[in-house]
Amino acid sequence: QVQVVESGGGLVQSGESLRLTCAASGSISSISVMGWYRQVPGKQRELVASWSNERDLISYADSVTGRFTMIRDNANNTMYLQMNSLKPEDTAVYLCNVRGISIWSMGFAAWGPGTQVTVSS
Repeated sequence: QVQVVESGGGLVQSGESLRLTCAASGSISSISVMGWYRQVPGKQRELVASWSNERDLISYADSVTGRFTMIRDNANNTMYLQMNSLKPEDTAVYLCNVRGISIWSMGFAAWGPGTQVTVSS
């Protein structure tokens, strides 16, 4: 079984920064995709940043390009989302998604419970 936990959310003012952490643990053999999403009530879940092993590239949503940076710690199955110049429209629950292969050679896809980010104007 694979567990994913996010942390680092909070309440900040517009223009400030936060760093979110996503830690994956459990029966992981390899990770192929890691992604940060955000969810606002009543709106569709939005992909914020993602990395895939196949291309080894990180891509960002247009709305966060230049402000957010995704950082991977491969050795610890951890990733971070450095969020700078935060805006009120960045307010959301931020969720981490991890996909890969388990130690039993089976594919997995795991979500964390999310962490709330609130940006006041």
